[in-house]
Amino acid sequence: MRAIAWLLRVFCYLFHTVFCLALIALGAVAMLSNVDDMKLETVPWQGTQLNHLLIITGVIGLISVVLAVTGKLRFLLPLWSIYVLVMLVRGVFFSSNVTFSGREDFHNWLWLIGAAALAAIGSLTLLGKRRAY
Repeated sequence: MRAIAWLLRVFCYLFHTVFCLALIALGAVAMLSNVDDMKLETVPWQGTQLNHLLIITGVIGLISVVLAVTGKLRFLLPLWSIYVLVMLVRGVFFSSNVTFSGREDFHNWLWLIGAAALAAIGSLTLLGKRRAY
């Protein structure tokens, strides 16, 4: 059972690291390109505010991963993981703005939501007692 919890935790670390780096990269490219009308259908923000929030949320997520890996403020990563999962589910299933370009696009979103759910489950393993190895 410890091995499964360890694998889920490592997956959580990797998923959120890549996810946060993607958020930062997307926001940085938009800001450096002077894009002020960017819109992502899955989030409620748009324009310059979206550019800034992508970078800010990416940095917050990376900080939560680093703090969890180092054993400090471990509760932040489960909060971040749940936030990411809720925003993805809300954006894909409860937003009237989201359209899919086909079956494959919808399946890609389902894969991303599934990975975020698995990462959220993995992050919950951080809430247990710390064992000395």
